[in-house]
Amino acid sequence: MGKDSEFYKNKSKQQKLKLRELILQLPKPAVDFIHSKEQTTQPSTLISYCYDLLTFFRFLESSNPTITGMDIKKIEYSVLDKITPDDLEEYQRYLELNVIGEQHENGKKAIARKMSPLRSMYKYLLQREFVSKDPTQLVALPKLKKDKNIVRMNNYEVQAILEAIDNGNCYTSERQRKYNQKTRGRDLAILTLMLNTGIRVSECNGLDLNDVDFIVNSLTIVRKGGGQDIIYFNDDIAETLKDYINGEREYINPVEGHESALFYSLQGKRISIDAIENLVKKYAKMVVPNKKITPHKLRSTYGTALYRETGDIRLVADVLGHENINTTIDYYAAIEDEHKKQARNAVNFKNKDK
Repeated sequence: MGKDSEFYKNKSKQQKLKLRELILQLPKPAVDFIHSKEQTTQPSTLISYCYDLLTFFRFLESSNPTITGMDIKKIEYSVLDKITPDDLEEYQRYLELNVIGEQHENGKKAIARKMSPLRSMYKYLLQREFVSKDPTQLVALPKLKKDKNIVRMNNYEVQAILEAIDNGNCYTSERQRKYNQKTRGRDLAILTLMLNTGIRVSECNGLDLNDVDFIVNSLTIVRKGGGQDIIYFNDDIAETLKDYINGEREYINPVEGHESALFYSLQGKRISIDAIENLVKKYAKMVVPNKKITPHKLRSTYGTALYRETGDIRLVADVLGHENINTTIDYYAAIEDEHKKQARNAVNFKNKDK
């Protein structure tokens, strides 16, 4: 159950193996930095760090004349000590758009994220006196504009998307309708659960059947950071889950090793994160075509609705599993902005009747 399930044990093992594989491709300065983070940082985050640092070192190997053609594993501290702010500004331009060799294009947010592990590595190396200076501190990061226009669905849109799944009225062909009948209960259960609890797509993907407790209507989930949590749901959600568990799920012939999963693909395997993302986008495109709805937007929809109903930002942070309440405050700033707009009409000193 929860983080002790075979699914999460195997997931953790695979992440550790992937991390070791990536570490073998990095030069010693980066390896030292990654090792320094292993006891305080999740393997999934370190894997992301490794990919970003490999991108940086490959850039150096292809653009810096002093190390062109060098095996990046042989890059020493002395090389990093010679990197200048000009080099890093060129690297940011490389991240923004590159059409030669390793082709890619990144927006400002992605560039800032990819610079983050590089800045952290230099900070570590400077503290340990492996380098004499930190050029990352002399380079401006892309300025990110906070967007208060959080994409979410209103009550009408939520009902429309659930009814579309339940009734199958969003399909235009007989083939689509037949396919929908095979997965209607599962898809309805997944979207109902995500819209009414705010769980992440990864938390939904990791659910086992025995994580559901219908006695108290609760779910045992594993949060993004690896911690275990219990969330609760109402009787309507319970009925939708029971319909799926006692209906479609009963007829699934699970593949070996996937017997405990709550949600299955048609192949009898635990439904993947990609499959959940795709089904959310599929239904949303049919019913709410003017909004780009993803699983995270379902989470936004639930969080904003909960905040509107309760006005308790700490409760929202707790239910959504935000470790830092500032994440919640920033995320739902749009609602406070709506409140401010409402306030402009709340007081009118020219009204003599008041």
